[in-house]
Amino acid sequence: MFNDFMSRKREGQPVTPVVPKVAEARISRDVDPALQRWLELKSVLHEALLDRLNLAVIDRVEPAELKRQVGALVTQLLNERGTNLRGDEAQRLVEELIFEVTGLGPLEPLLADPTIDDILVNSHEKVYVERHGQLEPTNVRFRDERHLLRIIDKIVSSIGRRVDESQPWVDARLADGSRVNAIIRPCAVDGPSLSIRKFSKRPYSLERLVAAGSLTEGAADILRGLVDARLNVLISGGTGSGKTTMLNAMSAFIDTRQRIVTIEDAAELQLQQDHVVRLETRPPSIEGSGAITQRDLVRNALRMRPDRIIVGEVRGVECFDMLQAMNTGHEGSMTTVHANSARDALGRLEQMVTMMGADMPLRTIRAQIGSAIDVIVQLSRLSDGKRRVMSISEVTGMEGDVITLQDIFAFHKSGRGAEGQVLGEMQYTGVRPAFMAKFAANGIELAANTLAIRENQG
Repeated sequence: MFNDFMSRKREGQPVTPVVPKVAEARISRDVDPALQRWLELKSVLHEALLDRLNLAVIDRVEPAELKRQVGALVTQLLNERGTNLRGDEAQRLVEELIFEVTGLGPLEPLLADPTIDDILVNSHEKVYVERHGQLEPTNVRFRDERHLLRIIDKIVSSIGRRVDESQPWVDARLADGSRVNAIIRPCAVDGPSLSIRKFSKRPYSLERLVAAGSLTEGAADILRGLVDARLNVLISGGTGSGKTTMLNAMSAFIDTRQRIVTIEDAAELQLQQDHVVRLETRPPSIEGSGAITQRDLVRNALRMRPDRIIVGEVRGVECFDMLQAMNTGHEGSMTTVHANSARDALGRLEQMVTMMGADMPLRTIRAQIGSAIDVIVQLSRLSDGKRRVMSISEVTGMEGDVITLQDIFAFHKSGRGAEGQVLGEMQYTGVRPAFMAKFAANGIELAANTLAIRENQG
């Protein structure tokens, strides 16, 4: 049945492979009939395998043994159907069925590809990936909406979440910490949509970020000092700018003797210390009760004797409690916020505090922010897909009703390269930070050239 499909593939003719080679991926609006028949056969065999395999113990079976058992069952099922496959076809079918039974089906090859940062499923027929900051179409395809819904349900049910018509969207995570968002009908007009933000199996360090050109060694030296000196840091940036990556990288310098409590909507931080308590919010039950918010967790964290509190992202009224914690003995706490500049980040914090509904004077709110936040690290993903630190700004206090900021490092664009890359470099502004007194008090020494002004700077 499938010889025409496999022979065309060997001869180099344009076909859609069953296990995608993402680097060569292209998308076609015409569905390959051979691929469609393959997907239908795989669906039938998958249903039959679920009836015959002992799913209760499948996670404890060695991969080689599982492959042998599935191979034997597939051969038996194909014989029962009177379907003949060549050896390479049968091997490919077994591998894909193992993905279906134990993993996330067609997404498994994409999840295994270390060059892919994001997997974006627009519908069961359209799957894109982001590689090196650029979007690429793939030929990955689900059999139908039901197939995609089953994969989504497998993801969300594994962490006790749900998605249905009454709650048609959900934030979840994979076992490796990768962030997942899914939305289905009726909100998703063209069918279920799935977005996966992959996390590197090897956590990013400041050294790796310097090597990637995201910041300079001098700026990284300052960031290390901020953590050592227990200054409160707000990491700001747009979607996909690398806020969580930077938070993970900076957290690596927290003293291992300190107790850290992390608070997130979906647990994705990869802290490397041993003394870490990870807290995660909980959505309401099907009856609409039992929700646990970030604000609940921040308040509870204050009773857990933390040395530092790390909130994955503040986006609501929990901002007020986070500021209170920073102002009442939990120095060295860190969080992230969505904003396009350091000044905008301060405005976002103001807005979130006012969401409480309390009748607090604006100047009081700003004074609370100005005393709680010491440094704002602004990130951005530029038009060439590269993620960079745009500025490191110190909050210096209040002048009248305005929170004052001063840039310590700032990224200056100088043009565009021949291949569209953004040219520029991060430069020290020449301003001596007020936090240098805390550095000295804590015995933190910077490299001799960290705050040196180069001759080509104005």
